[in-house]
Amino acid sequence: MQSHSLVALVTLAALLVYFGFAVGVGRARAKSGVQAPAMTGDAALERALRVHFNTLEWLPLFLASLWLFALYWNDRVAAALGVIWIVGRLLYARGYMADPAKRRLGFTIQGLATAVLLFGALGRILYVLAVVGA
Repeated sequence: MQSHSLVALVTLAALLVYFGFAVGVGRARAKSGVQAPAMTGDAALERALRVHFNTLEWLPLFLASLWLFALYWNDRVAAALGVIWIVGRLLYARGYMADPAKRRLGFTIQGLATAVLLFGALGRILYVLAVVGA
């Protein structure tokens, strides 16, 4: 039986990054003085919110693809792609917080990592169904 400890660690690391982005929103709120439930009024707060929310938007697609790739292909390759996704999200966040126009590199990296995981898992599942059957 294949261990999925590496993918489990990457999953936790991705969730810690997401948690860190949530903390960043709290810090931006405190620094700006914009109180909840307001979401606008300070550019740094609005960028922190977008980094946090955009990461949340990508997490289900990334995590499901990560685990399916690990189950149907390989735990280590999935974990490596997961680390690439995390690096992409961190670059995205750093770029976006500095200037929203600088988010592209990080967004592209995490998007490509997700696409490899998603379509790799899909291709392998379809292959297994075709060869082995349901």
